[in-house]
Amino acid sequence: MATQTVTVARIYLREGEHQLATLIKLLHDEEKVSGVTVLRGIEGFGPDGKIHLASLLDLSLDLPLIVEFYDDPERVETILRHLETHMGLSHVVTWPAQGRLHNR
Repeated sequence: MATQTVTVARIYLREGEHQLATLIKLLHDEEKVSGVTVLRGIEGFGPDGKIHLASLLDLSLDLPLIVEFYDDPERVETILRHLETHMGLSHVVTWPAQGRLHNR
């Protein structure tokens, strides 16, 4: 199995920002990313310091979300520039990785 250098992109959102559907549509329809994973956090806080958490007493509708995808490094950079322009995303982390990919 051949390896390939990729860049992993992780985008941090909150449910209350209502950006997830737009982000997924852009990644799927316009950017044609081959795969995306969305993770829903149970607790977190951002720059404002406000803690968002899921508990039995208070089921928050403003929980943390992580949207993650990977691709060729140049392609990820292009996609992120496009997303920043169209959505104003401000919490994005990337890192290089080695992918063991089939059917690429």
